Amino acid sequence: MNRIKLMVNGLPGNMAVNVVKHALKDNRFELITQSLTGPEITDTETVIDSVSFDLIQPDDRDPSILAIKDKEGPFLSVDYTHPSAVNSNAEFYCRHGLFFVMGTTGGDRQALEKTVSASSIAGVIAPNMAKQIVGFQAMMEYAANTFPDLFKGYSLEIKESHQKGKADTSGTAKAMVRYFTSLGLVFAENDIIKERDPDTQKTVWGIPERYLEGHGWHTYSLDSEDKTVRFEFTHNVNGRDIYAQGTLDALIYLDKKVAEGAKGQVFSMIDVLKSV
Repeated sequence: MNRIKLMVNGLPGNMAVNVVKHALKDNRFELITQSLTGPEITDTETVIDSVSFDLIQPDDRDPSILAIKDKEGPFLSVDYTHPSAVNSNAEFYCRHGLFFVMGTTGGDRQALEKTVSASSIAGVIAPNMAKQIVGFQAMMEYAANTFPDLFKGYSLEIKESHQKGKADTSGTAKAMVRYFTSLGLVFAENDIIKERDPDTQKTVWGIPERYLEGHGWHTYSLDSEDKTVRFEFTHNVNGRDIYAQGTLDALIYLDKKVAEGAKGQVFSMIDVLKSV
């Protein structure tokens, strides 16, 4: 199999760095040593496992990407940038014919999918790249579609904790709201309890100190109206490796779809899971 050329955008952000570290150890990939970064980044380069990556500022990205395309030929892109950049980045990828995997959460997700659907490229877009958690979401979606109002009359509490640098509410928690609503619960996205304080995470939640800067803990608690029945679903992730591994699987899937001539298509991690 030919190695897949890959450009990881969002360096020196933690998730982008983690994907680069995994890709450097995977002989299926050949990394392009440039990365689109945000306006708040003043460094011009970053070094990961002895490999230097040039950081491209927003004002320079159009001419830079044209030069990279001319030098490298076709390649795939991964986006782990900032929620505020999701839609403009997707427009950029579509404008330049760059097939991409979007792991960044936030933004206008409907507009994001419409942008890709109206373009000549395809992309994998998912609020969560962890295959096992996506599988759990698929089970919840099945329950929501098959047993509507199963939990009607129950109350729901959703709590999620991520590192303090995560700007938005968990995309996975938002997705779970939709499933639970279909199961008969009254709940809104702004009811999600979002924790970003490291002291509270450590002392109240019990999150190990070494993972305070990179974790995703979720608990969904359901109580019957008379409080005699309680259900609780929990998935706690320490570190970022599970997301990086899922991202590489998404890239392998997207590469196959590119070879098949996919255009104007939006794929999910469910599509990726079905292909593994």
